[in-house]
Amino acid sequence: MKAIRVQFKPAGKRYFFSYGNLNITDKAKVIVNTVRGLELGFVVGESFDLKEEDLTSELKDIVRIATDDDIKGYEKNKEDEPFILKKTKELAKRNDLDMKVLECEYTLDRSKLIIYFESEGRVDFRNLVKDLAEIYHTRIELRQVGSRDGAKVFGGIGPCGLIVCCQTFITEFANVSVKMAKNQSLSLNPVKISGNCGKLLCCINYENDLYTELRKNAPDIGDIVKTADGEAKVLSCDVINKNLKVKYLNEDNKFGYLKISDVEFTPRKDKVVRYEDDDSF
Repeated sequence: MKAIRVQFKPAGKRYFFSYGNLNITDKAKVIVNTVRGLELGFVVGESFDLKEEDLTSELKDIVRIATDDDIKGYEKNKEDEPFILKKTKELAKRNDLDMKVLECEYTLDRSKLIIYFESEGRVDFRNLVKDLAEIYHTRIELRQVGSRDGAKVFGGIGPCGLIVCCQTFITEFANVSVKMAKNQSLSLNPVKISGNCGKLLCCINYENDLYTELRKNAPDIGDIVKTADGEAKVLSCDVINKNLKVKYLNEDNKFGYLKISDVEFTPRKDKVVRYEDDDSF
């Protein structure tokens, strides 16, 4: 089955669509019919063969390649959105709602206005919806999103000194757990391993598979290994640089730093890292 990827926002999630007999090229502007209504999207990459087992729902067709009128309508919607966002914030404050209004967007035909907000608890926004409907005379939909989505909107600088990944290239958030941080021997200080959103840094997920694979051929902390100076207990293991810190058993308070290749142990190919999969501190 031939399919193509369509994206609606920069660094946004990519969706699969079929395109029939249309001549679709990379970066083309297309009109698609989504659950929210007609929307203008941007083609990402070339067409590809999509296997049926990879489908999570019925594959929808691209309606048409965007016309000049479609593009003008889309640009007009984008011009209006900052003013709508400002007005929504004013109305939310007037209604004494504990919510952080993030962004808004029209469907292409302006049949629906979707407003995204962040809040720690549930928000009764019925009066806000009425106020907005009276002003904009269209269907209003408010959607509560998580802190990661909020950070994606505001952006910022990460601890690495670069623009945060969620605003540059991450299209979908992956699960990140404290287990991954422990697996990489990272400090469990929340300040050091948390992003602007207050959640665990997304980049912790990037190298986790490599660390997991390397640990299969390295001793665990607490394992007893054989060295040239006798048996020793592993105190720490740097799997990237292949270094060990050990305490010798035949002498009190004698420590040493060795390479993994300098000790004898039996690696377990089916080893599972011994940490609880917990994302709390």
